[in-house]
Amino acid sequence: MKYSILLLLLHHFLFGFAQSGSQASVLAAEQMRFDAMVKKDTVALERMLSDDLIFIHSNSLQESKKEHLVSIGTGSIDYQSMQRVSAQVRLFGKMAVTNGNLRAKGLVNQKAFDVNLTYTAIYKKKKKSWQLVNWQSTRIP
Repeated sequence: MKYSILLLLLHHFLFGFAQSGSQASVLAAEQMRFDAMVKKDTVALERMLSDDLIFIHSNSLQESKKEHLVSIGTGSIDYQSMQRVSAQVRLFGKMAVTNGNLRAKGLVNQKAFDVNLTYTAIYKKKKKSWQLVNWQSTRIP
């Protein structure tokens, strides 16, 4: 009986640790994507975005991967800063869902924005890295 309780506790500790590590890797990938968006690094973004990406902005603009890369590359959307305020991660095998809050500043078609957002992002693991499959954000009033 003592050993089964010990094994059960050990399992929960190890599983929790592994899950925390995976959650941290999702958040790290997300931060790298935010950084690449600010730097207009479309080469890095190409690898971070799933080919079937659907990106829904807080103004209801919906973009595919190609459209999103063009918007960032041409500067029609110019992210000057993206600061994550909070986030939580839920894992589902090779899929992850993040929900969080973000402050974003920049320009859309040369018009300034400074918004607080709540967002949901869906990632899939592909060859040991997390790719964004879906993004949807809403302005926080």
